[in-house]
Amino acid sequence: MRLYDCDHCGQPIHFDNRSCVNCGHKLAFVPELLAMHALAEREGEGMWALVARPNHKVRLCANAAIDVCNWTVLTDELQPFCPACRHNRLVPDASTDAGLSQWRRISQAQRHLFYSLMRWNLPRTTREEDPEGGLVFDFLVDEVRPDGTVVPAVTGHEDGLIAIRAAEADDVTREQIRVSMNEPYRTLLGHFRHETGHYIWDKLVRDGGKLAEFREVFGDETADYGEALKRNYEEGPPPDWQEFFISTYASSHPWEDFAETFAHYLHIVDTLETARSYGISVEPRRHEELVAEVAFNPYKAESAEQLVAAWVPLSLAINSVHRSMGVPDLYPFILTPAVVTKLEFVHQLVHRNR
Repeated sequence: MRLYDCDHCGQPIHFDNRSCVNCGHKLAFVPELLAMHALAEREGEGMWALVARPNHKVRLCANAAIDVCNWTVLTDELQPFCPACRHNRLVPDASTDAGLSQWRRISQAQRHLFYSLMRWNLPRTTREEDPEGGLVFDFLVDEVRPDGTVVPAVTGHEDGLIAIRAAEADDVTREQIRVSMNEPYRTLLGHFRHETGHYIWDKLVRDGGKLAEFREVFGDETADYGEALKRNYEEGPPPDWQEFFISTYASSHPWEDFAETFAHYLHIVDTLETARSYGISVEPRRHEELVAEVAFNPYKAESAEQLVAAWVPLSLAINSVHRSMGVPDLYPFILTPAVVTKLEFVHQLVHRNR
């Protein structure tokens, strides 16, 4: 995610900002321009113009009223919600403090996802546009039975419907799950990117005529999915999983392998864009093999290898900084040649579509 500048005063601003700390101007992300902009209020209820483009008129997303979203909608659109929020079907109860807090955290992760989808113009039809396979999100609350037993909601994907357990927005709950499942990494944004990977597989691989190419890299997805997951949970990953897969879960089935690889591709690209925006480079003394600078636009990279060449030294450096603070590695994963080949498949898929 890149840094932006306030159109009014030049102050550095961030993707999630609502107002400029220097000049006080209202800020919003304008999806059709893929950028943050300062707003100037215009005549007419809820109407705004961009300070840098006075003729560009927008409204705030309907969810801005409860500080869930900081995106805009063009004034001539009938849709009250921004291009991210309009995909939501079931949301947390905003009338409660807990529900509103969950929704704000969930929305923040969702908007980061949609930023990437829009940068590459990846498929993101709504259910109104595609009733059978449009992208739609349900943020599910846990079921509490009469005896007080809690039945956790399940995160998953089916035919464009992505379910996210709302309780995952709570740090304690999510960390307990991460530890109990022996996962090195678990975040809301990771859930969004992984589950959307299944949707992208449907649209660009299955429906895009890429099954043969997919099977050459990831294997045969017609293998029984239920049995594969059962075997994974009961027996664990194969002994040599790290040589061929980005995570243990990726080793369970080709569908999960693709979704995990897609999520990591987004992790890498978006984090490299952040590093580039801040001018971060690494040049350790006497270790030329660890020199790296993001001197290219990661969203327009030539190949996965170009991304990985910058990512490995940068992530090693950041992991070392994390260890110096006594916190877990930012990126506790290994990019083997087999994994890079899978990342290249995703890279080609994304850029052919773009």
